Amino acid sequence: MATLAKPNLPRFDVEIFQNEYLADGAREVNAIVTVTATGGGTSGGRPLGVVDAAPGGAGQSAAVVLLVDCSGSMDYPSSKLRGAREATAAAIDTIRDGVAFAVVAGTHEAREVFPGDGTLAVASADTRARAKESLRRLTAAGGTAMGSWLTKADQLFLTRADIPIRHAILLTDGNNEHETAADLERAIGRVTGHFTADCRGVGTDWRVEELRKIASALLGTVDIVPEPSGLAEDFRSMMAGAMGKQVADVALRIWTPANAVVKFVKQVAPALEDLTARRSEAGPRAGDYPTGSWGDESRDYHVCVEVPSAAVGNEMLAARVSLVLPPSVAGGTPEVLSQGLVKAVWTDDLASSTRISPQVAHYTGQAELAAAVREGMEAHRAGDVGRATARLGAAVRIAHETGNEGTFRLLQKVVDVVDPREGTVRFRKNVSEADSMIVETRSTKTVRVKK
Repeated sequence: MATLAKPNLPRFDVEIFQNEYLADGAREVNAIVTVTATGGGTSGGRPLGVVDAAPGGAGQSAAVVLLVDCSGSMDYPSSKLRGAREATAAAIDTIRDGVAFAVVAGTHEAREVFPGDGTLAVASADTRARAKESLRRLTAAGGTAMGSWLTKADQLFLTRADIPIRHAILLTDGNNEHETAADLERAIGRVTGHFTADCRGVGTDWRVEELRKIASALLGTVDIVPEPSGLAEDFRSMMAGAMGKQVADVALRIWTPANAVVKFVKQVAPALEDLTARRSEAGPRAGDYPTGSWGDESRDYHVCVEVPSAAVGNEMLAARVSLVLPPSVAGGTPEVLSQGLVKAVWTDDLASSTRISPQVAHYTGQAELAAAVREGMEAHRAGDVGRATARLGAAVRIAHETGNEGTFRLLQKVVDVVDPREGTVRFRKNVSEADSMIVETRSTKTVRVKK
């Protein structure tokens, strides 16, 4: 483990958990990389490279854009739009002084509600009050084209390209019906890497896969708010999380020796996210995987490397894992924040080579759990009750074995558990659409390894 720190940055610690011993001829090395940032956003530090905010708007630490669905369906029932206004007001109240922000009404197009001049306002008591007053102009009419909402957010963020931490919150109640899937895909591709985004669906008429695609690409979260009355607290919590971020665009850099290859890199806590396809080359035999913005928090990553086989008694460095600030953030040259080493040692001792790291085993189980839930809910939607019951029974068993009480309770919304150890369940009758979507949306949340 290595730790580096500097003023105005969180302290980053990297810990590597693995069984470094391989059997004769084995090539696959697995490790869990725990990254912990402390002393940053929620501890009162100032974001990297930022001076105190000035009245004229210079030196903001963060920028946020609220994207609020105002399509016609938000008026059925009217409590949805009313809840969206209250939630947006709660989020605005949580924005700290000096943060740049804007509110956008999303329909089949994107319309700036505040400040309304194509720029971002600077948060103060006065601008927060005027922003909340402008929410009266949120009315429900038109369609839904989320790609245009993301594009508008990107345009607003680009007016203040000097601001390092950029975050959007997107709320919708329906499907993306007024642009094609290809249009949305292109919009996501254009804005990926420019800002992060948390997505929320209110009610049950939206598609989990659509919001998950946006949130995954933009390194944010996705969740359901079944009732409009729950929006305000959820928005307040999301905005507080955004305000706690301290450093942006941190990359997980993995260097491997000659003839070794990274098979996959996945975030496994606090939620599952496959980063493998998002690698960008970072020099000879090194690649960067995006992790987004950090405050005071800890995350786990599963790294799998395939190395050349070696004879018993040999050992090698399988990978060097670093937390890196890119040149654009670090001030011209990449800066290593922390570092850890993944090793491989070949042995003929059967007990050593067959021992599975508890951390690797745990998160392998969490990934299997999420897959079982997803497959079970897909089968349920397709009307295949037999397969749905079998896969959700497997999910119950894994949740019980790994101590994932949150997912275990979620599963009880759709199945009656007969025997958790064996995964024996019965599908419940009259499962509500809201409960089904809650299970599906939150299935990627994991629990940490118990110390």
